[in-house]
Amino acid sequence: MDKLLVVNLFVLVLCSVGRVNSSAYDKIVTHSRIRARKEGPNVCALQQVMGSSKKYFSTCRNWHKGSICGKKAVVLYECCPGYMKIEGMKGCPAAAPIDDVYGTLGLVKATVTQQYINESQLRGDIEGPTSVTLFAPSNDAWDLLDPNEKLKLAENENQELYNTLLFHTVNQRLVTKDMKNGLVVPTMSEDHNLYINHYGNGVVTVNCARIIYGNQVATNGAVHVIDRVIRPVSGKIKDILEENENLSSFTTAASAADLLDKLGEAGHYTLFVPTDEAFDKLPSGYLERIIENNAVITALVKYHLLNSVQCAEAIMAGSVYETEEGSSIEIGCDGDFLTVNGIKMVLKKDIVTSNGVIHLIDQVLFPDSAKEITELMGESQSYFRDYFSEMDFASAMRPNLEYTLLAPLNGVFTEEVSSIAKSELKLLLENHILKVKVSLSELYTGQQLETLSGKFLRAFIYRTAVCLENACMVRGSKEGKNGALHLVGSLVKTSDKTLYKVLKDEGQFKIFLSLMETAGLYDMLKEEGAYTIFAPTDDAFKELTSEDLTLLKSDVTALKNILLYHISNGIFISGGLERGVTNMLKTMQGLNLPVKFVNNSVNVNSVDVPDTDLMATNGVVHVVKNVLYPPGENVITDSEKRLKIEFFMLLTKEISLCIDVKSTEVKYKEVVKAEPSLTKITRYVEKDPTISKVVRVIDRQPINKVTRVISGDQEFSDDSAEISSYLLCSFTFRYRCR
Repeated sequence: MDKLLVVNLFVLVLCSVGRVNSSAYDKIVTHSRIRARKEGPNVCALQQVMGSSKKYFSTCRNWHKGSICGKKAVVLYECCPGYMKIEGMKGCPAAAPIDDVYGTLGLVKATVTQQYINESQLRGDIEGPTSVTLFAPSNDAWDLLDPNEKLKLAENENQELYNTLLFHTVNQRLVTKDMKNGLVVPTMSEDHNLYINHYGNGVVTVNCARIIYGNQVATNGAVHVIDRVIRPVSGKIKDILEENENLSSFTTAASAADLLDKLGEAGHYTLFVPTDEAFDKLPSGYLERIIENNAVITALVKYHLLNSVQCAEAIMAGSVYETEEGSSIEIGCDGDFLTVNGIKMVLKKDIVTSNGVIHLIDQVLFPDSAKEITELMGESQSYFRDYFSEMDFASAMRPNLEYTLLAPLNGVFTEEVSSIAKSELKLLLENHILKVKVSLSELYTGQQLETLSGKFLRAFIYRTAVCLENACMVRGSKEGKNGALHLVGSLVKTSDKTLYKVLKDEGQFKIFLSLMETAGLYDMLKEEGAYTIFAPTDDAFKELTSEDLTLLKSDVTALKNILLYHISNGIFISGGLERGVTNMLKTMQGLNLPVKFVNNSVNVNSVDVPDTDLMATNGVVHVVKNVLYPPGENVITDSEKRLKIEFFMLLTKEISLCIDVKSTEVKYKEVVKAEPSLTKITRYVEKDPTISKVVRVIDRQPINKVTRVISGDQEFSDDSAEISSYLLCSFTFRYRCR
């Protein structure tokens, strides 16, 4: 086997084993080592938040942004855990000497913890024949303690200090790969546990204290340096709520929502608890009112609860979390402050309990489901919100009923719209308020929904869009306690006119309407139904003479086929077209009509549609400036339109087809004895046509190939393969455009 292949396989196996046995913390340290590889062996790159002593083995996201918690971070290069420098040599080429747990504290510079272990007489307990893990507070962590707490530690001949250190010690060796998220381990302090969380960003916390230097293996265990002194945990979230008088309002709300008992059970929760002062900021009597509405109070309380433990020190950038209510909140950080939905509102963080963590906040969080629908409108719908208020639509909405708002985006309100008379605009906007609450998932094609004005809007469901009349919805739907909000990209246009009336009133479809009447399709435009019409304007027929139009009308069957190629069964709104692909609409003629949405405009049969979505009670009209023909290999020029019309007409009859190419004159006659059909037109040649294959010749044996074309006025006979005046009869041939 190739040596290089063997080496690659060996490296692959090693990497795979590393991935299996490593943790998120270990991977982040490995990445930090890779980032610092130019600094020498066993060097790790860390990020330090400017203006503080906080350092992180950071994620790719923080590394590339050059910041942590929104604050600029500088890069530091230090020896990776377990390694040290040698004077005169690059990097950290030496493995740190291994010592017992007590001696290792000096190596990791946790000298205050080492000192306190001496003073409290704990050294003897951790130096015996045992294996222990010590979560050692850094020197800075001890400095963060309140002076009164420090004095307390010295009471009873350092007994409090001894108990505190014992609480940081576990009677087994643990390294970060053993520390699974949600792990609970008993400490050497009787009846007390440590609650470990291991996050995807590599942060590991112990009772919400972050491990800042981990995996320093000792002869009798392991040492992990943490960023704070941790306290024993007693009680669950429910106990904290009931014991704290300043949290009585939220406790009352949680009880009304039947959630208090859940917070007294085992689990892994994060609860953002508004203080009583936060509830005092709400309108007078608000809490009392919503407590009577079980759905609203339940939604409000659950919106403050996460089904995971999110310690403050694990948050390095904004991340979205799903709440128990079902919607999401963003938890982030701004320097040392924890933020919720981008707002600095956390008064006290990381109150650790046996079933989770509490963060106290100074604002009540409101999910959409606990808001009035008028409160759901955001800045992108501010124009509609202003009109809604100015025209006092709220007074027309009954308090105990549910509604749906179709809120147009601000860009919809152009100068033209703003110039509409106020009374007319009010009628128009009333059609954006439905008298029923309806979510996107409840809509279906054919559904009719009544508006505040009394009109009914039709729903249309497409592959990638949901539309009401001509207005299709954009991302951002919300549901409130008394209704739903959907954002739309255009004003809703309703119509009380039939397709016939729309076409007639527009005044530019006279020829099309005349042809529809000749073809016997007039009534379709007036009757109930659901049609999409690509209607050619009068200008689309300007290349045709009166003689051409007479020819077009002379064969009703052929004319009907041409017209039905412009009509599709069903209502297709321009906003319902899928972008980036060709949308095939089956016409009533039977063939598919290729429609695209290109550069913010509709294009049918490669022809632009200048005006779309003229709504009617029985369909929709899209304006086209060309007569549409079934697609071939090429498009024939305007000067050959008559020829193409005749081709199309011939397709609908059993005929013998003859074409004089020089004069572009088409001659045809009915076939009596045989039933030939023109099976395929693939190419049109102005000069020297090549006849590739004869499909059928009438009244004689089939001719397989025509090898020459003779110019002149010769007649086609049973015994001849010659064709006069470029005469092509009943066979497959090719055509091309100029």
